[in-house]
Amino acid sequence: MKEYLDVISKSVLFSGVEPDKLQDMLKCLSPIFRKYRRNDLITIAGEPFTGIGILLKGEASVSKETPSGNRMVIHMIKPGDMFGEMIAFSDHSAWPATVQAVGEAAAIFIPREKIIGECQRLCSWHRLIIRNMLRLVSNRALMLNKKLEYLTIKSMRGKLCALLLDQYQKEGRTTFTLSMNRNQMADFLNVSRPSMSRELSRMKEEGLIDYHLSSIRLLDIPALKRALDE
Repeated sequence: MKEYLDVISKSVLFSGVEPDKLQDMLKCLSPIFRKYRRNDLITIAGEPFTGIGILLKGEASVSKETPSGNRMVIHMIKPGDMFGEMIAFSDHSAWPATVQAVGEAAAIFIPREKIIGECQRLCSWHRLIIRNMLRLVSNRALMLNKKLEYLTIKSMRGKLCALLLDQYQKEGRTTFTLSMNRNQMADFLNVSRPSMSRELSRMKEEGLIDYHLSSIRLLDIPALKRALDE
């Protein structure tokens, strides 16, 4: 895993950890390293939980299947992002969601008892790891709450405007690149891809936005805000 130490050090879990101590920490945490090909399933919802994951290479989607059998993307993860942390402090022992590699990927899995249990070596960094975990879980809960807001908006245009305006506020500029492709975006908003593409085309024709591939430019922010109430 030496080639991925830089990525691991940038993970929220290891925030505040000095680089020269990272390797010793990993020895204590005993992570399991795995590689994946495109579309490989990294985790499957309902299967036994194997440890808190950190994506080291590539990109992956986190999704759940609705009772009707539709796949809904919760969010996308990139190198350094964690997954499975939501159940680290719970009594559940099964993966809550499916994680799928978008392309070639690599990840490590850290047994949760190594993080939330007592460290036999009494490592000084153990409390720091737990604090980082709690911050990450809180931020993830806020993100899921935001997704719930999107799902409660009735109109297709309203959902799209909410997503684009949130990205605008996050980036601080009217031109930005979306982290999701069209299929992923449709799954995230729980809408059909063709209907979403038609609505984006209409918004472009009306002069609300402009786009090329995943790059978006917001042209009429007041109109986008008004669409939230339609």
